[in-house]
Amino acid sequence: MHRAKGVALAGGGPLGAIYEIGALVALDEALRGFDLIDCGVYVGVSSGSFIAAGLANGLTPRAMYQMFIESESADDPFEPELLMRPALREYARRLALLPHLLKSSAQDYLTSPHGLVESYMQVAQAMPTGIFDNSRISQYLTGLLSTGGRTNDFRKLRNKLFLVATDLDSAEAVPFGAPGWDHVSIARAVVASAALPGLFPPVEIDGRHYVDGALVKTLHASVALREGAKLLLCINPLVPFDADAAARQAHGRRVSLVEGGLPTVLAQTFRAIIYSRMQTGMGRYRHDFPDADVLLFEPRRDDAEMFFANVFRYAERKRLSEHAYQRTRDELRRRSKELRPILARHGVTIDEAVLADRSRTLSHHGRTRRRTQAAGQLDQTLDRLETLLRVGNGSLAS
Repeated sequence: MHRAKGVALAGGGPLGAIYEIGALVALDEALRGFDLIDCGVYVGVSSGSFIAAGLANGLTPRAMYQMFIESESADDPFEPELLMRPALREYARRLALLPHLLKSSAQDYLTSPHGLVESYMQVAQAMPTGIFDNSRISQYLTGLLSTGGRTNDFRKLRNKLFLVATDLDSAEAVPFGAPGWDHVSIARAVVASAALPGLFPPVEIDGRHYVDGALVKTLHASVALREGAKLLLCINPLVPFDADAAARQAHGRRVSLVEGGLPTVLAQTFRAIIYSRMQTGMGRYRHDFPDADVLLFEPRRDDAEMFFANVFRYAERKRLSEHAYQRTRDELRRRSKELRPILARHGVTIDEAVLADRSRTLSHHGRTRRRTQAAGQLDQTLDRLETLLRVGNGSLAS
């Protein structure tokens, strides 16, 4: 039955990954009959590819929370600084082009009827294609996926994993993990899918260059639906902010986003574009795959905390993942009547007792039953043992 279930995760930078981890822990706790680490198919785009690769490799949402959010308590911690290392090699490569470009521009200005600015526009080729270095991220993921019973090879996974990137030269979406694209390492595919233009340089694979998979589509859920998924859980962490709705919710004065300057204006513009594409895609999925149920979870549009978050502060990451966890629990309670019959068609139920427990928090330090450090280590050991057993069973089955 699990083969007919799937998970599709959209992108959204560090904030997107933080939201998805919190939301997935809430879903994992509340849904009975839907094993998030034993679905038939996983699809990841951009930062969602990190999380999808983890799920496909048997990392539970709770384990990823410990690894990426509460990293000090994990055996394989993710250091946030990896995301912000300058792309020094790219800087040097582009700087080496500068003398030639300056000479060529000067010759063009002296021999052609072009203006000074127009002639020197070609110097822009010396600008780096990305600010931050993504090679260290690839190294970290390679190490993570090569230990603990996990695999860095699409072909060795028990279930199907597709990580979508965009071919820069053709603007075509490429699903790494599909036949013909499954020889690429999972770590390399993740970095390619998450190479947001301007922040990270394009990733070269087999002589082609790839950037963020969200450039073509927001979610790429159709990849999972074409693989036969009949119940697909989708998470989209980025939605445009509705300042009017937020003001009504808070019973306060509406604050115009223009007051936040260019970063806020660009953030709203980007979110509005991907949200529009998401809405179009959801309508198309219902038309093209009428026998499949696609359930989308995303933040509320009046959620100011998610929109104005500073995801580069360590304390913010913990708070925002907790926020996503609680908001997803709220959404499950609010949509319970709608979701119950849909989930029942696929043998899935909602654990009402879990949702009714208002004392639950994402961080194990704040849960009602406070666990000792030894108990927490035991949980991690059992999670690893479960992963090894699943991988072993998959190998025997094949």
